[in-house]
Amino acid sequence: MSCRIEILETQESFVVAPGESVLDGALRAGIRLAHECTFGGCGTCRVRVVEGSVGYEEFPMGLSEEEDAAGFALACQARPRGNLVLSTARAEEPAVPARRATAIVQAVAPLGPDVLHLRMALPDEAPLDFQPGQYMKILLDDGSHRSFSMASAPGGNAIDFHVRRIAGGRFTTGQLPRLRPGDKLEVEVPLGNFSLRKEDYRPLLMVATGTGLAPIKSMLESLMDDPDCPPVSLYWGMRSAADLYLHDDIASWGERLYDFQYVPVLSRADESWQGRRGYVHDAVAADIGDLSEHAIYLCGSPNMIRDAKQTFMVLGAQAPFLYADGFTFQHT
Repeated sequence: MSCRIEILETQESFVVAPGESVLDGALRAGIRLAHECTFGGCGTCRVRVVEGSVGYEEFPMGLSEEEDAAGFALACQARPRGNLVLSTARAEEPAVPARRATAIVQAVAPLGPDVLHLRMALPDEAPLDFQPGQYMKILLDDGSHRSFSMASAPGGNAIDFHVRRIAGGRFTTGQLPRLRPGDKLEVEVPLGNFSLRKEDYRPLLMVATGTGLAPIKSMLESLMDDPDCPPVSLYWGMRSAADLYLHDDIASWGERLYDFQYVPVLSRADESWQGRRGYVHDAVAADIGDLSEHAIYLCGSPNMIRDAKQTFMVLGAQAPFLYADGFTFQHT
């Protein structure tokens, strides 16, 4: 049975065919819903079910059971059980529309054992405008693309990226190490709805694994020297101390951020490590017993995001103030 879906804010409506997800039906009807990974890992397509109910073929990693109970759903995986009214109130469109451009490589240098620093610039005279937390697509010759979050704050036309090298990866292992200053790449920018929400006026809890640090760094750099900066706690999960590629730099951020706390957490630390061990979300739970007043940003592996959401909701985290961006890596 086909189902009619209405978007509360825009009064747009569309029909979802039997077996289709809400997102598939919307895209087929030409209606834009925020989305990125399309397999339920990142949480970008989260909507609130105002009327009706949905089900899943397999419960998505990017949604916690508590969020589900609170009426939230992931449009890319949700199958309507009847007519629906959905709210997309917090899935705002980016303030600046994405555009294609030719970016010029400025530098490629190692940051850590498996992470490269890529710096590119757009040739335009006007500074590139984007929201801290957004990402850029690098368009490859075969029609595919690779997505990387901006790791620097808006301002000027030069942008930093943290790129994890993937064994056998066509871009990260094949093309990227051969790039030289002056080389050109076709890009699409800015993209994504994972961005800093200054209007929340809440203490910030930033939780990252791996190069999920990149968009968090962009957000925190945009808050540096800001008299309205709220208290900030950054928990960064890695496997070993050698993987903490910006450890010393992050330790100095407290000089320019209000009430800043940095906690690196290692899951496979050796005997020399004197800091926290285990999983990053468990460290947060051990340190902060009540998350009901925080705005929480999660960026990294979909597994971390799933486990962190489940843990944090039990600690009082409020779903409307919990933002997530799941990173997946393309091996080809």
